[in-house]
Amino acid sequence: MTLDELAAAWRDAWASPDGGFEHSCTPDVRYEDPVAIEPLEGVDALEGHAALVRSAFPDLSVEASGTAIGDESLACIPWRAVGTHKGELGGLPATNAFVILQGVHYVELHHGAIRRARGFFDVYGAAMQLGLLPAHGSMGEKALLLIRGFGLQL
Repeated sequence: MTLDELAAAWRDAWASPDGGFEHSCTPDVRYEDPVAIEPLEGVDALEGHAALVRSAFPDLSVEASGTAIGDESLACIPWRAVGTHKGELGGLPATNAFVILQGVHYVELHHGAIRRARGFFDVYGAAMQLGLLPAHGSMGEKALLLIRGFGLQL
């Protein structure tokens, strides 16, 4: 499988109700992202994590936001996820907010499959879209910064 095909299979597994990480990962895959409480090990654990995301965002769509780059051992897979927050996720009840999230997964490859993956995305931006944090430049953001001790002049 080419890197582009691997990246497509990886993105499809995130959004597909049937999963499919076994098509892009080694059985002992290790996974981390800002939402996973601790590193996940194995396809089943990754599948369970993705199922929680899909249940919170039942209309989830994940597409390429750029070209995957890499070689036979390391790669970077950029993506864009969109969906409506209709279910509980990590103790957060549904907000019905539409979320657009840009992210990237850095992956280590072993014989053409993903052995390790680490995901990065803008958690603050996602929290703003969900209505949990104030927008940049708003009075709410300024108040939070003031409470945290930023912006005070002695």
